[in-house]
Amino acid sequence: MTVTSPFSSGGRPAQGLPRLPTPPTGWPIGSYATYQEAQRAVDYLADNQFTVEDVTIVGVDLMLVERVLGRLSWGRVLMTGAVSGAWFGLFVGFLLAMFASGASVTYQPILVGLASGVLFGLVFAAISYASSRGRRDFASASQLVAGRYDVLCQPRNAEQGRDLLAKLAMRPSGSTD
Repeated sequence: MTVTSPFSSGGRPAQGLPRLPTPPTGWPIGSYATYQEAQRAVDYLADNQFTVEDVTIVGVDLMLVERVLGRLSWGRVLMTGAVSGAWFGLFVGFLLAMFASGASVTYQPILVGLASGVLFGLVFAAISYASSRGRRDFASASQLVAGRYDVLCQPRNAEQGRDLLAKLAMRPSGSTD
């Protein structure tokens, strides 16, 4: 698995990152209850010209948290399927209309795509929901969360990192500089 950021070249691992899953290395320089706090600590290090390339945020005591969003019913399932199918059908209809021969703009491919998308969305949503036979009548979202987040640093800069994070801990939590 390769993790990328919006600023990295897609698909290739960043320079210096291992290609295989590898345990993190370094000395702990901070431990935080939330990812936001760990991110704030690394941001503080970066703002103070620290070599953040030596830093790793490690989630410890991982948990899969599934938050229930609501109850599923036939009405909700069919409405979601119809809307999803409508978006896809609209997309296909626009593509067909763009490449249709003729100088005039015609809305017929768009309407056919929209109607077909709604129909197929309804059918596929109904089949999917019916096949579950009531075993999962709720919608949810899953998230991987850690019990705590440790900030590790390579030994050559760990002491300096600890000193900077100690200064951060002395500041009020709402302070931004």
